[in-house]
Amino acid sequence: MPIDYPAVLELKTEGALYSWSDREVMLYALGIGMGNDPLNERELQFVNEAFATPKPLKVVPTFASVCVWGARPGAIDLNRVMLVDVGRDITFHKPVPAAATVTADARVRGVYDKGKEKGAIIQNEIVVSDRGHDKIVTIRSSTFARGDGGFGGPSEGMPEPHQVPRRAPDRLVHFPIRLDQALIYRLSGDRNPLHSDPEFARRAGFPKPILHGMCTYGLTCRAVLQTYADYDPSAFRRHRVRFSAPVFPGDIITVNLWKDGDSISFEAHVREREVTVAKNGQTVLN
Repeated sequence: MPIDYPAVLELKTEGALYSWSDREVMLYALGIGMGNDPLNERELQFVNEAFATPKPLKVVPTFASVCVWGARPGAIDLNRVMLVDVGRDITFHKPVPAAATVTADARVRGVYDKGKEKGAIIQNEIVVSDRGHDKIVTIRSSTFARGDGGFGGPSEGMPEPHQVPRRAPDRLVHFPIRLDQALIYRLSGDRNPLHSDPEFARRAGFPKPILHGMCTYGLTCRAVLQTYADYDPSAFRRHRVRFSAPVFPGDIITVNLWKDGDSISFEAHVREREVTVAKNGQTVLN
């Protein structure tokens, strides 16, 4: 059945409890490729708590994207085979802890109708707070429901994307995508068979399983961490990007970065396929 607009805008949940430990933190970091070099001590701080000289485990800021996996404002009747993640925008109110019990409040921020044959964009917001009711992160997500357009909702009004500079990038970072990376990343919560089942991927219109957009999101966070944030998670105030094309295991992602004061702009490309896979990226640093 079509999306029930505007009733869908009233969907919300409040006070849902979630928790995580250092296990989930390290698994997420491994899922976005950290630890590939077992002698890179700066990255080992995100995947290893057992140092000869004790050091606290660091948390990749974009772990926030999975820390309350499954939190949502309510059920929307959508064609699940045709769903893809198209963007994330996380505001960090304080650093994400390595272990915590938290509450999550979720609501629908907007639903936009691109047309019967063009699908719909659904935007949700989740506010994650600690047990003292202090905000940790605000997560804004965008989902492309490719099979659910034509319900009569608005076609305009979505937030304007960040514009990256037109000059040559200041820095480049390259990330080879392991053939098994989607299989590791999915253990952080997103078990969508689009990322693991060849038959399902073909039914969804892809030649083979694709990498999670949120794994690409984490890779762009890694790029900023190692170039302009000195591997300091507390340096992040905001991290946002749009996913513009699928990434396949075996690809090599190149992240272009531009620095303008405390704003880091970025885009990600797969040069071998001549495709931009992430656009309009921005990190705001403290």
